[in-house]
Amino acid sequence: MEELTGTSLPVFIGVTLVLFGGAAFMTGHATADTWRPGWHSVMYGVLLGVADRLLGFLLFGSELLSVTGYLVDSAVLVAVALFAYRVTRARKMTSQYPWLYERAGLFGWRDRAR
Repeated sequence: MEELTGTSLPVFIGVTLVLFGGAAFMTGHATADTWRPGWHSVMYGVLLGVADRLLGFLLFGSELLSVTGYLVDSAVLVAVALFAYRVTRARKMTSQYPWLYERAGLFGWRDRAR
């Protein structure tokens, strides 16, 4: 794992998944809750990837300029943010417009039968 991400597995789990994963989840939720487009979650996930690399470097001595580490961290954070975005958007669409839409699984909604 260290060869791929430039950091150890416990640091990856603690910093990337727990700390910044929670921040990415809240970012995706807030982006959907304020009716912003999905690409905003991607942009914020990429910025969180930069902060993740910096914090790992400052606190744990991880490699700062690891391109593959940055790409892996950012991909994980963008995936978490998009997950939260889609779940929140589906909930919001069906709760705000219950006469038009009904839930269709965790990520989607469909037109309500009339």
